[in-house]
Order: sequence, then structure tokens, then C-alpha cells
Amino acid sequence: MTNTTTPRTPLLGFLLLMILVGINLRPALSSLAPVLARIQADTGLSPTSIGALTTLPVVCLGLFAPLAPWLAKRIGPERALSLALMLLALALSLRASALTWLLFLGTLLAGGAIGIAGSLLPALVKRELPHGADLMTGVYTMALCLGGALGAGLSIPLADALGSWRLALGSWALIAVLALVFWRWRMPHPWPDRQAASKPAPKARLLKTPLAWQVTLLMGSMSSLAYIVFGWLPVLLQRRGLSEQEAGWLLAISVMFQLVSAIGAPWLARLGRDQRPALLLMLAANGAGMMLLLLGPVEYRWPGVVLLGLGQGGCFSMALTLVVLRSGDSRLAGKLSGMAQGIGYCLAAMGPLGIGILLDRGATLPQVCMLLGAILMFAAVFALFAGRNRRLEFDGAGQLVTKRRP
Repeated sequence: MTNTTTPRTPLLGFLLLMILVGINLRPALSSLAPVLARIQADTGLSPTSIGALTTLPVVCLGLFAPLAPWLAKRIGPERALSLALMLLALALSLRASALTWLLFLGTLLAGGAIGIAGSLLPALVKRELPHGADLMTGVYTMALCLGGALGAGLSIPLADALGSWRLALGSWALIAVLALVFWRWRMPHPWPDRQAASKPAPKARLLKTPLAWQVTLLMGSMSSLAYIVFGWLPVLLQRRGLSEQEAGWLLAISVMFQLVSAIGAPWLARLGRDQRPALLLMLAANGAGMMLLLLGPVEYRWPGVVLLGLGQGGCFSMALTLVVLRSGDSRLAGKLSGMAQGIGYCLAAMGPLGIGILLDRGATLPQVCMLLGAILMFAAVFALFAGRNRRLEFDGAGQLVTKRRP
């Protein structure tokens, strides 16, 4: 069965579906950190094993992300996203099991599902909204941040209400099922045009393109900082003497402030010819917030949370926005998204794992901050390259070239 045209859903309907799907792509990660102390107490896992638990989903984000363009080509991006949501719901359900190995398996599969879905959405946004993709990416990132905030803020209350951190982690499967139902119901699911797919298309050799690597390494370093916060911030704050519940709520409030910069950063980026000033501003806020929270006086934790949230929301929104701004069409956006999130998230996974190893060896908070500062500097360097006014396109001969954006 083939279709020669792709049915479109109304703009508002697509926007609402994108938000609903986006909300599902962070609770699997952010809901874990506030209950890490309970997991360790119940299972007896070492800090290094707990670090592996926080690292697994990020590694799988990277390993599974390159599957997204392959699946989209064979079954269509809409069906591929439905498949990812089904896998996410199954994975989250597995985490409710009493078996520790199923906790790890469910966490691994959840990361894989999020990796596929997260790579598909930028290309869908570029296809549906080619002239406003950067701003709509901000809306999508806002949905991600909202999901992250809900996961962090409700994790402890859900565990207390349900009497089990396992049931609290598994309960997020219900939201994934809801998103799947609405996506299947309201989004057309055409099969890809086999005739068009069989025609030879220009090859996007992104691995040989400096701009693609610059976007990828920026995505990886920024994501590393984000997943360190998702995975370890509550634990680090508890080391400063804060309670388990307050540490979880501080993470949730930080993620709530990400909503503001997630939707505002793409607008800010449009004020200049390139995105370097906006990127450096977001990185500066990110770094200042982390240092205030981990090294500053405890009474400054609220300004630290605000700065951290604004910086991280803006960083992640800008990283995803660069994927669509540096792509000439939706096909290139899908390829660049798969590369940036595939390789980038594999690199990002080293951050949470590194924190776990440091803590297992008795590292102090200043030593942890040295690692965070090094990652920030790495991100700033690649922000200066990836933020330039450039775009990947195919020339008349079908060769991939880098041009200045008009």
C-alpha cells in the first residue's frame, strides 16, 4: 500500500499532539533522581550501580536515536512515533516490578523509546512548519521541560501516596498510553511513498561535515549537564543537608523555570544574525546556577534554582533549534537530529556516570563542580562554532554543502 500525498493534521491539532508527546519524553528520566536514595536503601546498589542506572537511559537515547530516520523511511514517521510511545509505555510498566533487573531493563528501554521519539519530532516540526520550525521547537522543548518538572516534583508524593517508589516510577506509563491513543487517533498515519523512496536521493554524508559535528558536540555537552542535574542534583543537595523532599522540589522548580527559557530562547536567538550570544548567555546562567546551588550559601538556593532552570531550558531549546536552523529541509533535519542526538547523547551519558564514579570514590562538592566547569567550557567552545549563521543544503549537483543562511 502506498500514498502519493501525505495527509496533514490541522496546525493547532499538530501543536497539541506535539506538546502531549513531548510531555512524555522526560518523566522517565526526572522521576528517577528524587527516589535514588530509596532505591539504594531497598536494593543495596552501590553508588556506581546507581550511577549506571542514571546513565543507562542516556546511553540508550544515543544508541536508539539513529534508528529514527531508518524507521521513518520504512514505516513513516507517524507510525515510528507510535511504536516509540508503545515501547515507552511498556518500559515504564516494567519499572514497577519488584525485580531489580527489570528496573534496569525498563530504564534501558525507556531511554531507547525516548531516543527514537526525540529524533523524530524535529523532522516532523520542520515538515509541518517549515518557516516557523525554530519557534515551534521552543514550544516542543517547553513541553519536554513541563514533563521533566512533573516527573521531578511528583516522584516523592506519588511514592508516598502509592506506598512504593516502584509503583511511582511505573505510574508514568499511563501518560504514555494516553499520548499513544491521541497520536493514533488524531494524527494521519500514511505509509511512505514506495516509488519516491525507491528513487536515488542525494546522500547526506553528515559524518564528514564539520558543521554537523559542531552541532552534535554542542548537543552532547549541553545534554550532559542536563542529565547530571536530572540524575544527581537531589542527591548532591541532600549532601548539603537538605531533606529528600525539598531536594526533589528544588529540582522540580528548576525544571519549571526551564519552561520560560525553553520558549523564549528561540525568540532571543532571532534578534541577531547568529545564535552565539544567546547560547553563551544560557550557558553562563547554567553555570552560575550550578555553582550557587552546590557551593554558595544554602540560603541562596532559590536564586540558584532559578538561574539553573533558565540556563538549562534555554540550552536544550537552543540545541534542538540549531538542528532545524542548520538543516535546509525536513530530510536533512531528520538526519542531523539522528546524528546530534545519537552521538551527542552517548557522549552525554559520560557525565552522570562520571559523577557516580566521583561520589563512589568520596569526591567533595568542589571536585564535582570542577567536572561541571570543564563540561561548561567544552560547550562554550562549540557554541562559538555551531552558533554561526550557517546551514546544510544540497547544491545543484546533489552534493551536501554548508552555506550562510539568508
